[in-house]
Amino acid sequence: MRDSRPKRRAVALGSAGVLVTATLISGAVAAPTASATADTTTHQGKDREARGVAIAAARAAKAGIDWQDCPADWNLAKPIQCGWVSVPLDYAKPHGKQIKLAVDRIGNTGTPSERQGALLYNPGGPGGSGLRFPARVTGKNPVWAKTAKAYDFVGFDPRGVGKSAPISCVDPQEFVKAPKMDPVPGSEADKLAQRKLARSYAEGCYERSGEMLPHMTTPNTARDLDVIRAALGEKKLNFLGVSYGTYLGAVYATLFPGHVRRMVVDSVVNPSRDKIWYQANLDQDVAFEGRWKDWQDWVAKNDATFHLGTTRDAVQAQWLKLRATAAKDPIGGVVGPAELISFFQSAPYYDSAWVPVATVFSKYVAGDTQALVDAAAPDLSDTAGNAAAENGNAVYTAVECADAKWPTNWKTWDRDNTRLHKDHPFMTWANAWMNLPCATWPVKQQTPLNVKTDKGLPPVLIVQAERDAATPYGGAVELHKRLEGSRLVTEKDAGSHGVTGLVNPCVNDRVDTYLLTGDPGRGDVTCAPHATPKP
Repeated sequence: MRDSRPKRRAVALGSAGVLVTATLISGAVAAPTASATADTTTHQGKDREARGVAIAAARAAKAGIDWQDCPADWNLAKPIQCGWVSVPLDYAKPHGKQIKLAVDRIGNTGTPSERQGALLYNPGGPGGSGLRFPARVTGKNPVWAKTAKAYDFVGFDPRGVGKSAPISCVDPQEFVKAPKMDPVPGSEADKLAQRKLARSYAEGCYERSGEMLPHMTTPNTARDLDVIRAALGEKKLNFLGVSYGTYLGAVYATLFPGHVRRMVVDSVVNPSRDKIWYQANLDQDVAFEGRWKDWQDWVAKNDATFHLGTTRDAVQAQWLKLRATAAKDPIGGVVGPAELISFFQSAPYYDSAWVPVATVFSKYVAGDTQALVDAAAPDLSDTAGNAAAENGNAVYTAVECADAKWPTNWKTWDRDNTRLHKDHPFMTWANAWMNLPCATWPVKQQTPLNVKTDKGLPPVLIVQAERDAATPYGGAVELHKRLEGSRLVTEKDAGSHGVTGLVNPCVNDRVDTYLLTGDPGRGDVTCAPHATPKP
């Protein structure tokens, strides 16, 4: 299930009748040295992509970035600056077609002597835009104040995303129309209808974006990251990756171990080849069910505020009643079960959604249906937001489908999701339909990279909440095993997705210390949870 934060709270998944929640990612210093380029070529066995990225990085280092005030419609106010970095569409053909990647930055807030370079950021997805990252400085986010003194904050749109040669799979206005089919199939006919939608979506991706699809892979995005590093004039990369951004970071660390200076990965995708990406999505279904129950327990404890029941079972009964009502007759004509899942899934994703989701739910039970419609229905007038949502979903699908080989036999999908749905009904079928286009993906699917430590890789800081739904805890443990010298910071008894942006001094201090001094700590650490939301 994609982690994304589009403009609107609810955006439709055009392929398979499911909604995805919209809560769901530099000055120049010395140019890269010859030895840094050589390390890439040697590590890759002089394969064509390795030579291609070395050529592209050298070209970018020479060209630099022509920083300008950002275009008005990017909504990035001064002193944030914007620019472009050209990369090959196909790294095996570095002199062939080039695409432009949008980048932005804000300079460090400290003195010139305090500056340690650029910190690049990826928020996840795949399909998330990183261009809002410098706004953490202009918005005076206290969590990042110390780090901002030392680093330029640099964001970018990955290939295919937003301003960076965006891809599309379906008309955005069609993409957001509601209500969609109920994701939980009531018959074999329902399953067949969803399978047809998924196949149609895959075909639409090829029709609208076929030239890009073979090259929409995580290794190519990691190569892009190295070219951006070179264009910034940075000898080595400082990187913060959240959610899917952790997998991007892990792949970068494997491809370019000698180019990493400091790397923080937060809410970790399991990098095992056996997990990318089919099994990882099945694992999510189990974790989402657990976090859904955590939220219900919290709602029950706050029954004096929400009046949804004093036990988890009582809250679940209200949910099932709401779901059945919407299945029989979509609320406001537009909010069916798919739209409900889109809206409600933000609660197990992010603690920041606990109060808003419970408030809307409470209002509905008290008789205010409009609050639910306003929160969960698409806004057809928001054409820019809808286009961004469609693009984000297209990139999510394109990257996950191209990164790895997916089951092509429907019986495998049917067996696995039918079994999981019995005990984990909240998300299972919705997640299945979202990913089913990968079963009929029209371009070659790759074999995932074997993520591992190689010569020159410094310690990586891994941060993870114990009960994260979108990226289950086992992923952080697996990456920790694979990256020698890494440190694992666990937020115990917590489950919000994206830990480093929350106020938790135990976590914040470890991240600051690592980024400012390079010290990852003597060992792993377990932190108490951040504050529980208050109604």
